[in-house]
Amino acid sequence: MDTTENDNRAHLKADCAQCFGLCCVALNFSVSEGFPMDKAAGQPCKYLQSDCRCSIHESLHQRGLKGCISFDCFGAGQKVSQITYRGMDWKVIPEQADTMFKVFLIMLQLHELLWHLTDALRQPAAASIQRELQALLDQTEQYTLLRPEEMVQINTMEHREKVDVVLLQTSELVRAEARRKHKQSPKQRSQATRQKRIGRGADLVATDLRKVELQGAYLRGALLIAANLEDVDLSGADLIGADLRDANLAGADLSQSLFLTQFQISSARGNADTRLPEALNRPAHWK
Repeated sequence: MDTTENDNRAHLKADCAQCFGLCCVALNFSVSEGFPMDKAAGQPCKYLQSDCRCSIHESLHQRGLKGCISFDCFGAGQKVSQITYRGMDWKVIPEQADTMFKVFLIMLQLHELLWHLTDALRQPAAASIQRELQALLDQTEQYTLLRPEEMVQINTMEHREKVDVVLLQTSELVRAEARRKHKQSPKQRSQATRQKRIGRGADLVATDLRKVELQGAYLRGALLIAANLEDVDLSGADLIGADLRDANLAGADLSQSLFLTQFQISSARGNADTRLPEALNRPAHWK
């Protein structure tokens, strides 16, 4: 089976029209993180309207609210709103509001895992562990369908650790294949680019990486804030947890990057020449 042909993760993308504004209530955020104010978890944002819509949504970019612009719930909001609580608003059932917010935070983690597991399953290089990946995806999906009182009992940390073991195996297989292809390419044999050994959580803030070979790079948790990745090929690079805020992705090729999310892309800077995976949308604020 060619796992690259179909990357249908539509159900793992935020649909705010089907949500009760849960991210605007359940989460805590601060001005320093690009949100409109400091807000405690469980407290509605002052811009959240009675219909659970944002009153300043159309002007988020002009206001520089990068936290609001880049946030993505992986579809957890509509799942909790329409499936777990069957369309019952937290304002209609205030006695269950606290539990609903807890369920949303758990669902957010589960849907993020579903996103990465789906990405892993479509990687030909990871065919040897496809059965393990599918089993964990099925288990994670089952968790998302539990009743609220059952979901709050899930040991999400334990489940995350199980999933991460297989995602790391996927990373090793995909990165090795990407490096092999890169070494065999005519372009690589004719160009003198420099290699750089990068480890988990590497501090690459504001680093110029335009002449660094990053095909198959291990960039898990890397701090790439304001890094220059213009025209860089990131094929097979593991970007899970990488901080791409204000990174320059103009002309960069991320079409075959691993574990990339909409949140990361929306927090970075790119242009029409930036190549993205088919599952991700080009941010409207990119020029």
